Amino acid sequence: MKLRLTNTLTGKKEEFIPIRPGKAGMYSCGPTVYNFQHIGNMRAAIFVDTLRRALEWNGYEVRQIINITDVGHMVGDGDDGEDKMEVAAKASGKKVSDLADYYTGAYWHDLSLLNIRTGTIKFPKATDHIPEQIALIKELEEKGFTYKTEDGIYFDTSKFPEYGKLGNINLAGIREGARVEKSEKRNPTDFALWKFFMGEGKREQEWDSPWGVGFPGWHLECSAMAMKYLGATLDIHTGGIEHIPTHHNNEIAQSESATRVPFAHYWLHNAHLLMNGGKMSKSEGNVEYLSTLAEKGIHPLSFRYFVLGANYRTSLNYTDEAVRGAQAAFETILKYAMRMLLNKSRRGEVQAFYTAKFTEYLNDDLDTSKCLALVHELLKDSLDDADKLATLLEMDKALGLDIERLARAMGEIPKEIIARNEEREIARKNREWDKADLIRNELEQKGYVALDFAKGSILERTLASLIRK
Repeated sequence: MKLRLTNTLTGKKEEFIPIRPGKAGMYSCGPTVYNFQHIGNMRAAIFVDTLRRALEWNGYEVRQIINITDVGHMVGDGDDGEDKMEVAAKASGKKVSDLADYYTGAYWHDLSLLNIRTGTIKFPKATDHIPEQIALIKELEEKGFTYKTEDGIYFDTSKFPEYGKLGNINLAGIREGARVEKSEKRNPTDFALWKFFMGEGKREQEWDSPWGVGFPGWHLECSAMAMKYLGATLDIHTGGIEHIPTHHNNEIAQSESATRVPFAHYWLHNAHLLMNGGKMSKSEGNVEYLSTLAEKGIHPLSFRYFVLGANYRTSLNYTDEAVRGAQAAFETILKYAMRMLLNKSRRGEVQAFYTAKFTEYLNDDLDTSKCLALVHELLKDSLDDADKLATLLEMDKALGLDIERLARAMGEIPKEIIARNEEREIARKNREWDKADLIRNELEQKGYVALDFAKGSILERTLASLIRK
């Protein structure tokens, strides 16, 4: 089955056909690095990583770009107000550049916790591409798509008849609902390409330009960097569904006005991770981070497993109970893999029947929930353990759950832990129940569970004990 993806541009599930045979170029809207990324943001990262793995599963060589926004993203996501980076820097007493470096590093750390390989991904920063952004504005100006106001250079969306085509945005409704106020914007949907600072004091991040000292608008960086690294037309552009109405339609308008060719052939968007039924948002204060999940004993890859349990286009409601349930199911897989690794007597063979079904599910718009169900079906099969293990690890190349490493780690019991459990067994034989219970509790606090049988006990390490602090 060919890889089929739901294209937001057409509203249809379509076969993926790359611009260049065997190669796929993918641009993803990345973080604004003024704070830590919450797990709602990380759902998007897992989706993009899964998409890349699916492309690689199908034999494509992937060139992947994820931008780092460190300028121009205003509070409220519009053209007015203050820059998120400047606001956060003032509040922390740090330089914007230092703040950006710190939170970019934190973002990369979280990606590593989720087993997202970053070695082949390029992460361009907006502030490193000011010349490219100025050049794009110049091109749009020469072609008659811009106008100047008191506070900046704006794109005239009335000059781009297809504006709003992504997601079939109701422009008439936007115009009718526009606030009546004194504004130099010609149309409610017009957006800033270059901003002049109109506030008090001085911004930390400003650059010279043909139009005056200022800084680029938020939407501009994505077009400039995507086209620099992937060409005028991209295979795939991804982002969250919140990007559809404005951010991505603005990218399309400015890019296609400049190049006269389609900006991207496939647009893919992940739905929100909800909390208490609402969008997870720092401004609302209803957020969780990988670090807070770790404090609750939830492994980052259990969160990945939880996310893979739903289609990326479906809203997913976070609860501690639901994620703990996902961790229990994931731990079942890991324990099975651990025992197969410990007992493996031969190198197993990947079973084509299972990988064919897995490919069918994965290629049906990344139906990872069916892929996970197939994994559990595999473990219940009467196949030889070595063949099951080989097939499981092959599937994990696309799932990215890092099963082999975690399973091996769960099977490694330190000598001091083994010795302490032997003391517990002696206490049990001597009917020293209080001492035995005390040792059992001590082992459990360290992440080891003792399973007692007539002929002795077996120690198992919990997934929670493998959380990287």
